[in-house]
Amino acid sequence: MHSNRHVLSCALVSLICLGSLPRCARAASECDGWQVSHPDWIFCDDFEKGGALVAQGRYFEYDDNKGDFKPAEGVGLHGSTGMRAVWQSAEVDAGNLKVGFGRAPSTYFSKGIRTDKDFREVYYRMFVRLQKGWKGNPFKLSRATVIAKADWSQAMIAHVWGDRANGLQLDPARCTDEAGAVKCSGYNDFNNIQWIGAKAGTTPVFSPTYSDKWLCVEAHVRLNDPGISNGVQEYWIGDTLEAKRDGLNFLGGYKAYGINGVFLENYWNSGSPQLQERYFDNLVVSTNRIGCADNSGAPAILPIPEAGSTVPAEPQGALNLKGIPAAEALGRAWSMTGRELFGRKIKVNALVEPNTAD
Repeated sequence: MHSNRHVLSCALVSLICLGSLPRCARAASECDGWQVSHPDWIFCDDFEKGGALVAQGRYFEYDDNKGDFKPAEGVGLHGSTGMRAVWQSAEVDAGNLKVGFGRAPSTYFSKGIRTDKDFREVYYRMFVRLQKGWKGNPFKLSRATVIAKADWSQAMIAHVWGDRANGLQLDPARCTDEAGAVKCSGYNDFNNIQWIGAKAGTTPVFSPTYSDKWLCVEAHVRLNDPGISNGVQEYWIGDTLEAKRDGLNFLGGYKAYGINGVFLENYWNSGSPQLQERYFDNLVVSTNRIGCADNSGAPAILPIPEAGSTVPAEPQGALNLKGIPAAEALGRAWSMTGRELFGRKIKVNALVEPNTAD
């Protein structure tokens, strides 16, 4: 038997898709057949697949934080399945996902993703949402890295994480000498990491203004050529470039491996100030710019419009059918991007009972 939450999600998707079936199909199933439709992509996960997260073609390591970081129906884009991370009050580590790709120094880091390739340049994109009433900056978000040895020793790290205020920042780091010898031993060897210049973005993503809004975050990392300071790290929110560092010397003369890992992390150095949740969806790793075609930058839920009511000039997000009894209602269809309005009126047959169980 389907839960009310599942019925709600199906009704919601049916409502939004009317009048825009091709666009809706693309947005709701971005990772279906991506190897053919996006040959420049290395990895795609919209969390609709189900099954084990640690598996061939998926992640090599996953910490579910005792069940508090896992796929959940209804929390993803447009009511789809996404990853829900829950911090208990004062909790530091709320779980992580690690995807490996390209050549690696151990089969542990490999789940069969392009294992014959060294990637000197990657882009990765995710959608992120904070719960309504969010408080604080969790600091950790993501990193791309070169894993250089089977003991987790790293040659470089390109962090995108909190700026200790209300935003995100780039924080590139190097773990080699000028000749390219790896100086870091094991994972996160802070005694030997060389920090090569953080740069903060401008959007205060952890401020109350952005709670309960989907944000598209895309990062780009290009390794320097051996012996030349021409590395790059930058990130965007939506289509806006937030911060960029160029002229970077990530590796000195090192060239044994390319970028072979992207990690999503829920690690709050000082502990969460309250019980709260963060959500991820549609993670893509690519050799070219990915973009945010599905980015609304808007609250995930908006009220259903009354028949004959005025629709906002630029409606965003999704329609909320929660609690509406089995009935017919008149509404208007939004595109999946939340930016384009289809003016026709539609009939909604939403057989949804009040959802009393969460």
